[in-house]
Amino acid sequence: DDIMLCIHPGEHGSTYGGNPLACAVATEAINVIMEEKLADNAVKMGELLRKGLQEISHPLIKTVRGRGLLNAIEINDTPESETAWNLCMEFSRNGLLAKPTHGNIIRLAPPLVINESQIYEALEIIKLSLNKF
Repeated sequence: DDIMLCIHPGEHGSTYGGNPLACAVATEAINVIMEEKLADNAVKMGELLRKGLQEISHPLIKTVRGRGLLNAIEINDTPESETAWNLCMEFSRNGLLAKPTHGNIIRLAPPLVINESQIYEALEIIKLSLNKF
């Protein structure tokens, strides 16, 4: 009451706040994450992805880092360069979507449901794309 009674009508609002359908969808999404052990899969597949990236020997790869399925490749170039962008465009032409960020960093954020064969396919696309540089 101390918190809620200090907010008067019109002072705070949310377009979708309290939407029963959104709450039901969120509850089901959480159930799927738990039932299908998607957090465990993120840890396992993320480790596989990072290991594969770290094994790629290419002068453009400065470092690889990440946690779970959120990973990054730091490109051996300046933050002002377009190398990461151009490499992401090459990834895209070969069937892999990634996002450059901070100029020389490529963000990889695969879906929680990714499997081993898809990780290996992504690694092959990354190798293929790097070899064009």
